[in-house]
Amino acid sequence: MRVLILAAMMLTLLACAHVSKHQSTQPVTKAVGHGMPDIDLTTAIYEVPVKQGVSYQDLVDSLKSLSEGMNFVNPANFPIGEHMKQRGVDPQGIKEVRSFCNLSMGTEIILDHPEFLVFAPCRIAIYEKQNQLYLGLDRPTYDLKSIKNPTARAVQSAQTLEDALIQLMEKARRGDF
Repeated sequence: MRVLILAAMMLTLLACAHVSKHQSTQPVTKAVGHGMPDIDLTTAIYEVPVKQGVSYQDLVDSLKSLSEGMNFVNPANFPIGEHMKQRGVDPQGIKEVRSFCNLSMGTEIILDHPEFLVFAPCRIAIYEKQNQLYLGLDRPTYDLKSIKNPTARAVQSAQTLEDALIQLMEKARRGDF
């Protein structure tokens, strides 16, 4: 009986050692700084609350002004909440998506991996939940994980683009111009 118990204990220890040996040492978050939440590297979504006192219109004006100053164009907006209202559905606050494009930052990705176009242009959502206004980003670096064997140039380009969009969000959530 002792032999069986000892064998079971050894198998358990070996199994635990085997699992921990193969666990990822990759970080699951990345610090942003400036009072911004860390990036959860396990998801495509990066979400930040808008500072109290910054209205929806302040946020929209800020995004417009800041993005133009950063050489982004805003080719399309989708007021999802308004479309929900037209169908008789209460959107429960603001719900919209704004697209942003900066070809000087994203050209390398598209040239190396034209299939990445399915993720273009970059999108920032404005929405309310629990009476709090938020900005949410579909992270280009996470989207690039869908591309098999991305080039180093595409990886760098996606990171540069993501960093710029997070900088835009950081300033816009405070209502900066």
